[in-house]
Amino acid sequence: LYALCSTTTFVFLSTGPTVLGSLVKGKVGQNITVPCFYTVRRTQDITSMCWGRDSCPVSKCYQTIIWTDGWKVTEQYNRRYMLKGNLQMGDVSLTIVNAEEGDSGIYCCRVEISGWFNDQTSNHKVVIEKARISTASPHIYTSEQTSAHGSASESSFTITRTWPLVSASEAPQTASGPCSSTSDCLDVTSNLQNASVLHGTQRYSENGLYIGIGLSAVLLAILILALFIT
Repeated sequence: LYALCSTTTFVFLSTGPTVLGSLVKGKVGQNITVPCFYTVRRTQDITSMCWGRDSCPVSKCYQTIIWTDGWKVTEQYNRRYMLKGNLQMGDVSLTIVNAEEGDSGIYCCRVEISGWFNDQTSNHKVVIEKARISTASPHIYTSEQTSAHGSASESSFTITRTWPLVSASEAPQTASGPCSSTSDCLDVTSNLQNASVLHGTQRYSENGLYIGIGLSAVLLAILILALFIT
């Protein structure tokens, strides 16, 4: 009976006060902090501790990440795992720098307290997710235009617009203008100029005709008057 009680007591003590400390979520590339604290009322309370992967074992840490003697970090197995808190005040939170998906899992924080089975242990679950990447990106369109009413020496101005990126099949079609090409516009201008010249020549010819008829009438009137006098 004594042996049975001793065994039962040993099993109860060996399990220790391990609890689920926290659930920490983050995204790839972020700095993630897994919290862990212990009480420090006086200098004698400052003690060693370790962080490890997987649940806390009976003693020490599995797959140890970091060890500290309570004053400074004594062992560091990966530079991405750091203790940035005030160790002398009992802040032994673990910071994972530039988190990766592989950092997901259970982490053990063990604070070694003197005495049998007095260690403070806590298990923390860390979940690292991929960062969302936006597929829509703005398309920058830049064009240069020159004022049509200015002289050739006038400087051009730049118009910049931000449009959503679309495929060639989705691109809006530009409405056709009065001229389908530069040559067409030049032909139209030339025709207008020729028509204007012809119209001016025609008006000049008509004016000459009217003057000739008037002079002829005057001469005819003078001739008739001279005959009548004679």
